[in-house]
Amino acid sequence: MTERHLDVAKLQRRLADFAAARNWQPFHTPKNLVAALSVEASELVEIFQWLTPEESARVMDDPDTAHRVMDEVADVLAYLLQLCEVLGIDPLAALDAKIDRNERRFPAP
Repeated sequence: MTERHLDVAKLQRRLADFAAARNWQPFHTPKNLVAALSVEASELVEIFQWLTPEESARVMDDPDTAHRVMDEVADVLAYLLQLCEVLGIDPLAALDAKIDRNERRFPAP
């Protein structure tokens, strides 16, 4: 398998190109992207909904379930990256800043 260097900007560009090729940009408003993100996150939750904590820890052991989990994670990430692109948010900078705030808010003992 060929290794590709992936980064957030490249993935956002691919998502934007994919949407543009299908003329989907008019539908990619912040409101619609947040709604789609919520739906995809719920689909991820559905996989785990009735599992015990022990079963949930082993969810990737079953190839079919692992494939479903990876697909839903990808869908969640895709919509989140598209939302960030539309709103002009650097998702890695936002996460870095949030970790900084959490470290101040919840100092280690």
